Amino acid sequence: MHPMIESLRGRLVVSCQAYVGEPLRHPETMAQMALAAERGGAAAIRCQGLADISAIKGQVEVPVIGLWKEGHEGVFITPTLRHARACISAGADIVALDATSRPRPDGLSFAETVAALLDDGALVMADCGSIDDARAAAKAGCHILGTTLAGYSGDRPKTDGPDIELLAQMVAEFPEIPVVCEGRIHTPEQARAVMEAGAWAAVVGTAITHPTTITTWFREAVEN
Repeated sequence: MHPMIESLRGRLVVSCQAYVGEPLRHPETMAQMALAAERGGAAAIRCQGLADISAIKGQVEVPVIGLWKEGHEGVFITPTLRHARACISAGADIVALDATSRPRPDGLSFAETVAALLDDGALVMADCGSIDDARAAAKAGCHILGTTLAGYSGDRPKTDGPDIELLAQMVAEFPEIPVVCEGRIHTPEQARAVMEAGAWAAVVGTAITHPTTITTWFREAVEN
């Protein structure tokens, strides 16, 4: 196993992402957020967009999991081989991409995209929405399987918290491949639960790096 992936075992990965129109939407701000997360003990940073990847890579010493979101429907997490290669060129140590079977904009299949990246020597994280996605990603040779798209790809219902059922299924079926739990981990207790369910690492984003949403949680608790 690659030492960089081994270093994530039993650790927290922090996702630092902000989007167009949001107050924190600036690469330097995301880089500062990533540095703060690293100082808090994050073992890696997950981030999106070439500018953010580059800025964060220049600030932190931990691995950077990079992706590029384009669009809002269908395959939009690193949707093409070009997007993936651009993320790597920007500084991503690991590239994450949509691992569903949905059509990709460049006409390549997921397996063809992964094969090209493996030929490049890249480390690949598969963002899965179902056990079938995980099976396809494992067959394609992905280094990490993630539950990122559980509840978002139409294959499974959206759970209130992390999809521990899918996580446990993936861990049981692929004991030789690191399975990372990502998606709707909003409390330390949920993070502990996914680790106890066998996750290689837990990815937390909103609950750490999205103050607008966190403020909404507290406002609703105070006002209701």
